[in-house]
Amino acid sequence: MSVSDRIRVKNFRLLSDSKYILKVTTFDWRRDDGEWQTQVRETYDRGNGAALLPCNRSRRTVVLVRQFRYPAFVNGYDDLLIEAAAGMLDNASPEDRIRTEAEEETGYRLRDVHKVFEAFMSPGAVTEKLHFFVAEYEPEMRVSAGGGLAHEGEEIEVLELGIDDALAMIADGRIVDAKTIMLLQYAALHIF
Repeated sequence: MSVSDRIRVKNFRLLSDSKYILKVTTFDWRRDDGEWQTQVRETYDRGNGAALLPCNRSRRTVVLVRQFRYPAFVNGYDDLLIEAAAGMLDNASPEDRIRTEAEEETGYRLRDVHKVFEAFMSPGAVTEKLHFFVAEYEPEMRVSAGGGLAHEGEEIEVLELGIDDALAMIADGRIVDAKTIMLLQYAALHIF
């Protein structure tokens, strides 16, 4: 279902294009009753991304990463964030980019990555769509220590956890990252 006939963009103003694009847009939206309503919205465009959860079925383990996230810190989270490996697409295909990102962050060179779904993470203000992947890993696939790229400000610790432990970390608040929670729940339902 297309809604393009229900929206008329009147104007937009660029607020920032420092690293990503932040703009405010004024548009008219045709409501269900046929009336046009003027609305104003800010949108933050940082591009699309991909996230991946490496899983080992026989050992019942997953690989996650732990790192500092400033936006979470300023919102009251005073700890390192535990996450699935993820990154921006940077004009690459989701499959190619997530293989590279997973190797940079976790040190695992994954052969077969399987896309499981796509999702908008905060569609009220952020344009980003994430592509979610899972991949089987084995210990011999680890080709480096991982840790991310220091020149990008990354300082990443690699974690190998049992799936039951990872799920318990959601329940007790040690894992609070949405993409990670979604991938762990997918794994619990469809892989383990």
